[in-house]
Amino acid sequence: MPNIAIIGSQWGDEGKAKIIDYLSEKADVIIRFQGGANAGHTVIAEGEQFIFHMVPSGIMYPTKVCIIGNGVVFDAEQFIAEVNALREKGISLDNRLFISDLAHLVLPYHKVLDQASESTMKGKKIGTTGRGIGPAYADKVNRIGIRTGDLLDWSSFESKLTTAFEQKRFIIENVYNGSFDFSLNDLIDKYKSISEIIIPKICDTGSYIFNCLQQNKNLLFEGAQGTFLDIDHGTYPFVTSSSTVSGCICSGAGVGPSAINEVVGIVKAYTTRVGNGPFPTELTGETGDKLRTKGVEFGATTGRPRRCGWFDSVQVRKAIQLNGFTRIALTKLDVLNNFDEIKICTHYNKNGENIEQFPSSPIGLDNMEPVFETHPGWETDISQCKKMSELPENAVNYVKRIQELCYSIPILIISVGPDRSQTIEVEPL
Repeated sequence: MPNIAIIGSQWGDEGKAKIIDYLSEKADVIIRFQGGANAGHTVIAEGEQFIFHMVPSGIMYPTKVCIIGNGVVFDAEQFIAEVNALREKGISLDNRLFISDLAHLVLPYHKVLDQASESTMKGKKIGTTGRGIGPAYADKVNRIGIRTGDLLDWSSFESKLTTAFEQKRFIIENVYNGSFDFSLNDLIDKYKSISEIIIPKICDTGSYIFNCLQQNKNLLFEGAQGTFLDIDHGTYPFVTSSSTVSGCICSGAGVGPSAINEVVGIVKAYTTRVGNGPFPTELTGETGDKLRTKGVEFGATTGRPRRCGWFDSVQVRKAIQLNGFTRIALTKLDVLNNFDEIKICTHYNKNGENIEQFPSSPIGLDNMEPVFETHPGWETDISQCKKMSELPENAVNYVKRIQELCYSIPILIISVGPDRSQTIEVEPL
């Protein structure tokens, strides 16, 4: 198998975890390269559900190595909770789960600062998860962050933590008039215990990955969120705090571009987003509610109901331009089983002008009207289909139309259900 990158093509929640889990069977090393515990990846294997926020989705295969790269902001408490849950299920993690020594830590005061900042936004809230991701990345960019590698020198870590603690106390109490009820001593004690658990897993992961490349091992790069939550290219400011596009892989994992052979765009058969921000094809009535219910569209991290709408080909074409997708994995096609008709947005209309290109700025989406074409539904269960030829004709036509509107990029996989087994390989790598 070639070295593959998995990238969400919409606003996240496209079903990346299932595709990562499925492709991990043929990979040797799975690498998470950006984001933090604000991303919830749900894997269902043999009827059992696992939700990961920190641990890469490929961990379900007992012989695979998983790496948390330097581009991730690392929530140690969440990580330990997931590790403990996996061990309770009898899944061994010994010598196959590693953390970059360059990954920045998300600390408890980051979460307080995140929530305090969001609370002051009033009618202009971003809709963050409150997991401290933005403040942790802000510390990184401001060059005052604390990295996992700092835990290897305890006196240095304690000194950095003390300085940061007092700074964040001042900001939260004096800028946001918030409550800061942490004890520095308690925090130091907590991270002393945490360090004893995670230090054996901390290493120079960039060097580790390079050695894997030298040994011709197969790599799978795991992205979080989606293209339009990218800090540069997304619907700013309603975005996440990291770069989610394929170009981020090199800096976030510590590899050169020649390490990536294929970029697979995960494309949901309709569109969803969590949080605030523009959403041209959003359905706010009964149809949107039906999509949400059938698709179980509730955030894996926050439980918030996702906003739902029809498939937006304008958006996905932009994602293809930004990421250089070589293949598409179409997910959640089965959610559309019970619709008598299904719509696809082919382009936008603004003041009588047809718009084929997704605007680089969300301001350009103001007064933009989606133009739809209507397709007949298939109104039958496709969850047990194993081949493209077993799908109903209307489902095949729907898939082909999506592919046609997306530069005719080859379809690698069609997902017809949440379980690993409910997968159709269309054009295997």
